[in-house]
Amino acid sequence: MPAGSGGALAGNLLAFGRLLRRAGVPVGPTEMLAGAEALTAIDLGDRGQVHAALRATMVHRQEHFFVFDQAFGLFWRDPEAARHATAMALMDGFKEQAKPTPAQRRLAEAMQGDRPKPPKPAEEPPEERVDMTFTVSERERLQSIDFEAMSAAELAAAKREIRRLVLPLDARPTRRFRPDPRGPVTDLRATVRESLRTGGEILDISRRRRVVRPPPLVALCDISGSMARYAQILIHFLHAVANDRDRVHTFLFGTRLTNVTRPLRHRDAEVAFEAVAHAVPDWSGGTRIGDSLDLFNRLWSRRVLGQGAVVLLITDGLDREGARGLSEATDRLQKSCRRLIWLNPLLRYAAFQPKSQGIRAMLPHVDEFRPVHNLASLRDLVSVLSDPRAGRMRSAA
Repeated sequence: MPAGSGGALAGNLLAFGRLLRRAGVPVGPTEMLAGAEALTAIDLGDRGQVHAALRATMVHRQEHFFVFDQAFGLFWRDPEAARHATAMALMDGFKEQAKPTPAQRRLAEAMQGDRPKPPKPAEEPPEERVDMTFTVSERERLQSIDFEAMSAAELAAAKREIRRLVLPLDARPTRRFRPDPRGPVTDLRATVRESLRTGGEILDISRRRRVVRPPPLVALCDISGSMARYAQILIHFLHAVANDRDRVHTFLFGTRLTNVTRPLRHRDAEVAFEAVAHAVPDWSGGTRIGDSLDLFNRLWSRRVLGQGAVVLLITDGLDREGARGLSEATDRLQKSCRRLIWLNPLLRYAAFQPKSQGIRAMLPHVDEFRPVHNLASLRDLVSVLSDPRAGRMRSAA
């Protein structure tokens, strides 16, 4: 890489930072200044040193290393051509892979971010529909639209709204204590231990305070054919929650139970959802709620339902096996957690009646029965989960 003048190098570095931001790498003024300062301490003629210096100062997360490496190789080869490269030209650089990864696709879109869009043909009539997606009235209407009735553009807007939802940490006291000089509890053991340093003289009283932390949150989401559209949106909500707080466990079930806790912890949403798609073999298939809950109770309940866990059971209650074993499995699940909240999209109907065998078997054993079919219902759920006064309400029964 030629050294060039200082002004040209600074301009290229600024353009490179913009490219990284468009590709999803969080690069701000602090990273840009650190990168510029790092370039003054190395040999600019050595491409390896430049790559190592910029990567060490501009990237802070391991999942962004791949995007940085690909962007560095493309941009610093020809900065002017890179700004106007097309997505097809970028994909030619990944011929060894049959399908581009989400990071490669985002980088391809970022590389042509400054390229002007071609004008529409003259014979094409102008669109009569006015796009009001980002107006205040449209956002208010978006809150009440059923997920199943949303268009592709409305689904994308709903996903952006879900990422903005904040779930406050409803911290609760645990059995553990931590040292605190202003704590309400006297720590006699620590006081005696400190007195040994002064020959047995007690000069100060050690104190401690009980540790408070949010309880675990466990989500069991139905991904059968009748729940596929709602599950697609709710997984975005669970991904946002999993990246906002710790001890969040997510399980998906259709005809079998799949633990997707680890894939959903990835901060990159596209990478997380791609990993979930590969891990779940029964998406949009049948439903075996009783068998799935029984498997969860036998294999996972003791691992994830400790310390007053809250369980979100997301399903419409339509089981192809009828009510076989469903009442017993739901009862055991309810007794193993602090709160069992059943989220059912069928409650969007005002004339809903629990006529299904599965719904009648599960309903007496849940603490709360709530709808989950639009953004307003999700906001109500966030309010319920954030209420420190909420406990076992037994309102569903």
